[in-house]
Amino acid sequence: MKWILGTLALLLLGLFLKLSLLVYAMYVLLGILLLSQFFTRTWTEKIVVSRHCTGEIFEIGESAEVSLEVENQGLFTIPWLIIEDSLPREALVQMPHRIKVEGGRLVLTRLAPGEVESLNYQLTFLMRGYYQLGPLLLETGDVFGLHRRFRVTSEPHFALVLPKVLPLQGYNLASRRPLGEIRVVHRLFEDPTRLAGVRPYQQGDPLNRIHWRATARTGEIHSRIYENSRVAGATFLLDFHAQSFQGSGGTTSAELAIITVASLANAVFLMGQQIGLISNGRDAADRIREEGWRAEFTTRADAHRRATDPLANDRLRPVRVETRKGSEKIGQILETLARLEHTDGLDFSEMLAAAVSQIPRDATVVPVLRQVTPAIAIALGGLVRRGFLVTAVVVAFGKEPVPDWAQPPEWAGLLLAQGIDFRMVNSEESVMNLCAEAIVR
Repeated sequence: MKWILGTLALLLLGLFLKLSLLVYAMYVLLGILLLSQFFTRTWTEKIVVSRHCTGEIFEIGESAEVSLEVENQGLFTIPWLIIEDSLPREALVQMPHRIKVEGGRLVLTRLAPGEVESLNYQLTFLMRGYYQLGPLLLETGDVFGLHRRFRVTSEPHFALVLPKVLPLQGYNLASRRPLGEIRVVHRLFEDPTRLAGVRPYQQGDPLNRIHWRATARTGEIHSRIYENSRVAGATFLLDFHAQSFQGSGGTTSAELAIITVASLANAVFLMGQQIGLISNGRDAADRIREEGWRAEFTTRADAHRRATDPLANDRLRPVRVETRKGSEKIGQILETLARLEHTDGLDFSEMLAAAVSQIPRDATVVPVLRQVTPAIAIALGGLVRRGFLVTAVVVAFGKEPVPDWAQPPEWAGLLLAQGIDFRMVNSEESVMNLCAEAIVR
């Protein structure tokens, strides 16, 4: 547009001053500008792109092959065309890297009518996440460089990389309330699937408790006695607020927290118990559904920025996987953990206040935290006073595996003051031994 306005200004000046040579030159330049706009628009509109990726769900360390075919379906040859597939910038520049790219995802080419240009590269996923592969950025222009046009095409492909799951040496997470079914002296629940015996009928016994065979055999009404049991399982409360993971080691601590929840949830699932998850993080799939990925770009730099930079993340509703038994629950939790992103919305105390009504009382509450503030400790203490059994797991990456309990860390004192059992993890190895260690009281 600037070129056209400048040309028109010089053309008017030449007409006013009767400079025929300048007028002729401006007519020629104006014609070239209009033709270049026409051709660049035609070229970009006649390009068709197809994308293929090998798979949608991956494990850490697995690779995906991405291939794109760019075809010129127009009647004119495109003299030059830049083709570049976009990837999440933070995944490429963050240390440690989240993905590794092999092969070229940027090419400069010339396309004749009907010609196809292929773009192939390989991605190796080094960390869990929900990665947007694409869209494809196209750039072309006239041979004089007077006019350039950009286009974003090809819907992106989304790759889900599941978090690492470590085997645990034992499954006992709370000494007073283990992860699994136990027999207790004080009855909390009776399990109707576990018959302990029969006794004479007592007034008030419901009909479904009567043992009809014993009644017929003895001639007196007898009632069933069920074993007293406690269905434990666990509801995991993961603090994933951005402020909790600031500073050095924040990224590594966040991944260690994800691994801790995934490994504990898998251990409880293998015991056939109920599992659930509540977090103040944000589901990347929800973010993409709400914000979308499409945008109109005016410059190539703007295209890169909008395709790769995340927007403000201030989700005010907890991410929740309902605490239930079932083979599908572990899959839901692992996929949710894979997509989980930091948020600037609810802090842990606010999340707990919003979700406490959805936490079942028959499951151990397992908060997984990096920072323990007075507000967090008081909120968890409120759960204990309401009858919940709470065992906290504190992620202290890089700290000593066994602190000096003669002078406990400040966070330990906050939890102990509220009567909350806790454990500490500082590495993947400590996660594997998490349930075999004694709880500090």
